[in-house]
Amino acid sequence: MNDLSALPAGFTWGVATAAYQIEGAVTEDGRAPSIWDTFSHTPGKVAGGDTGDVACDHYHRVPEDIGLIKEVGANAYRFSLAWPRIVPGGDGPVNAAGLDFYDRLVDGLLEAGITPFATLYHWDLPQALQDRGGWTVRETAEHFAAYASVVVERLGDRVKDWATLNEPLCSAWIGHLEGTMAPGLTDLTAAVRASYHLHLGHGLAVRAIRGISPDARVGIVNNLSPVEAATDREADRAAAVRGDGHTNRWWLDPILGRGYPQDMVDLYGVELPVREGDMELISAPLDWLGVNYYFRQVVTADPSGPVPHAKQVYLPGSRHTHMDWEVHAQGLEQLLLRLTEEYGVERVYVTENGSAYQDVVLPDGSVHDPERTQYLEEHLAACARAVRKGVPLAGYFAWSLLDNFEWAYGYDKRFGLVHVDYATQRRTVKTSGRRYAELIREASAPRSRKAA
Repeated sequence: MNDLSALPAGFTWGVATAAYQIEGAVTEDGRAPSIWDTFSHTPGKVAGGDTGDVACDHYHRVPEDIGLIKEVGANAYRFSLAWPRIVPGGDGPVNAAGLDFYDRLVDGLLEAGITPFATLYHWDLPQALQDRGGWTVRETAEHFAAYASVVVERLGDRVKDWATLNEPLCSAWIGHLEGTMAPGLTDLTAAVRASYHLHLGHGLAVRAIRGISPDARVGIVNNLSPVEAATDREADRAAAVRGDGHTNRWWLDPILGRGYPQDMVDLYGVELPVREGDMELISAPLDWLGVNYYFRQVVTADPSGPVPHAKQVYLPGSRHTHMDWEVHAQGLEQLLLRLTEEYGVERVYVTENGSAYQDVVLPDGSVHDPERTQYLEEHLAACARAVRKGVPLAGYFAWSLLDNFEWAYGYDKRFGLVHVDYATQRRTVKTSGRRYAELIREASAPRSRKAA
């Protein structure tokens, strides 16, 4: 069950967070509003009326949180930078205090022996750019590349591992089509255009990063799910193909040089705003691909439902997290094999994987979370199986280091290896966090003894 010996020497063991979910300090030191500030302050958009105004107060607690990264055994930390903290207007003047914060974070990580993995965009677009069209307009992609240049100029001497975008599917489909994430639109045309400009921004940023830091290792992070038909009916099989196109192929094919899948272009019926040279930019060679995996999708045909006309259903007897997401570790193995065998990806990281459960703080202050611990063990075992079958997996990042602001779900859903009491900001490493440290030691010990 927990035989992780197949994981390669030098395997990266990480934890991950995102700026708006943990930093707080939303009006301090020159930071301007993001689309998530606007969205979370709009009544009815976030459960409980919660906002990221304070979150985990990470902005003021960096040394403590770096200590927690070490306590759960991780040797790498994937974090995102807040664009509105660094370039508050989206373009134009750079905020020195914002860059100084990430300077201190990176230096603290390196001093602790932790490798920084920086994500340039985890959904917190400056509101000033949204007011000018956001990701539905080409200029935002160009401003994103300029912002990337500012960040890499400052941190690129110490940060070598960069992700351009985190989960552009959520930005485009959930933010512009479903409307349950910022900016909260429900417009297919806007969503498709946003998806394209996110990809263009990625390509422009890759070029910018490489121009400044030739030895940088650059990737992108996609959230992917195996999509399976609930029955063998032809309509359900066709729904699974559409669901796969919507969830996976639309986000993989363009960046890996295959162009946009024609069946999905036809389904959406929206003309892509492609200009000469764009597709070459979008498919620029990458050093690695990041996979965020949480659940598989089992679907039936839903002709009257929204695009892609595929309705997710649950199979009898399946286990679910507090998010009502199915627990299916085999799906992670399937995805990793697909990326290797079908797409030929030569280096891959699991950049997020985790689970929300209703944690209980015991009288002695400890947090025992056996379901999350089991989830972690099962998914790491899936990673090891994938490596045995030839997947070039270089690392795994548990989501998340801390309980945090879980977007439209507010603070009710807890994903952390570390419990956060939001009233006091007290941090407590959960059983799952201690188990993660054990698994890392166990996976590393045989190689250490052999080397000795």
